Amino acid sequence: MSTVFVPARRALELARRSLRPATVSSPGPGVVSLIAGDPDFPTPDPIRAALAEAMASGFTRYAHSQGDPELREVLASLLSRRSRHVYTPEQVLVTHGASAALAAVMLAVLDPGQRVIIPEPTYSLYADLAALAGAEIAFVRHRPDLHLDLDGIAAAAPGARMVVVCNPCNPTGAVYSRAELEALAVIAREHGLLVLCDEAYDHVVYEGVDFTSALEIEGLAEQLVYVQSFSKTYAMTGWRVGYLAAPPDLVVVAASLHRTFNGPVNSAVQRAALAAATLSEEWSEGMRREYQARRDLVVRMVQGVPGVRLQPPQGTFYALLGYRLPLPSTEVARLALERGVAVRAGAEYGPGGEGFVRIAFSADRTLLVEGLERLLPLLAGEPRT
Repeated sequence: MSTVFVPARRALELARRSLRPATVSSPGPGVVSLIAGDPDFPTPDPIRAALAEAMASGFTRYAHSQGDPELREVLASLLSRRSRHVYTPEQVLVTHGASAALAAVMLAVLDPGQRVIIPEPTYSLYADLAALAGAEIAFVRHRPDLHLDLDGIAAAAPGARMVVVCNPCNPTGAVYSRAELEALAVIAREHGLLVLCDEAYDHVVYEGVDFTSALEIEGLAEQLVYVQSFSKTYAMTGWRVGYLAAPPDLVVVAASLHRTFNGPVNSAVQRAALAAATLSEEWSEGMRREYQARRDLVVRMVQGVPGVRLQPPQGTFYALLGYRLPLPSTEVARLALERGVAVRAGAEYGPGGEGFVRIAFSADRTLLVEGLERLLPLLAGEPRT
């Protein structure tokens, strides 16, 4: 007798209302994929060697539920050097990528009906997780320059529990200034907001742009939940290792939830992450320079294309391309796929993303040029030839 799976009512409601369908990163032969935020660089040799050494040395059993003690100690030291106060290893939780860190925090501290402020367009997982927790989402659209609308955040703050910030921002490429973060800290203190700051792209910031970590903002010290990943800086997306740092009582509940949902992170992978955390920044700087060259290539190709607009990214390896076609972004993404280039619909990133598509220039320059040559005529409204 066959059994038909029927999802729980709440799961079905979330799937229909909030959770977005997965996008295929490899959309098929002959299609140029500008979808995935997956660096095309190999993971550095010292990191791969550390994994092999860890396996040979017997790191094959369950790790500590909060993370490898030596790794947490190194991470706490790094955080302390960047911030204005001392972090201890007990304030660090190693997670299955930054995604699991975000999930652990949001599902641990949000109650149904509590309001979460999400400046947008921004990474879609924040809204998905807030919805999964049953929270009320207050989207606050970015200013036209894609920076924080602090007045809008302040207006949404009374009674809210949390504000979630991606800096540098996926998908816009904006890098928020020290003044913006300090003003955000004032709002957070006034209204008792937790500030969840995802800085996965902090090593991908371009020349002429100053990056200020939320760790450096003194006014955020007591309310900051800092989330980081090894994926982007060290080309370790498939390794699935990230971490969070927060006040001790919050780490306790986040660690409990992470342990329940995920269990400890792979022991040997954590030793590889330890090698990454102690790696010279020379390697990541070379990768950053290549991304900047690709960013400049995108800006040059977009300039002068009728009906297409771009705020040059200050960081990340994404570009948010605006268009004037009278079509929703999901339809534009579908038409782009018909022309042989895969992009993400701007609507994935919040209401303010409508009228845009996102490209990732983590693809090499040849593919990037080919993809843009297929995409830009569509965004300009030119008929398919």
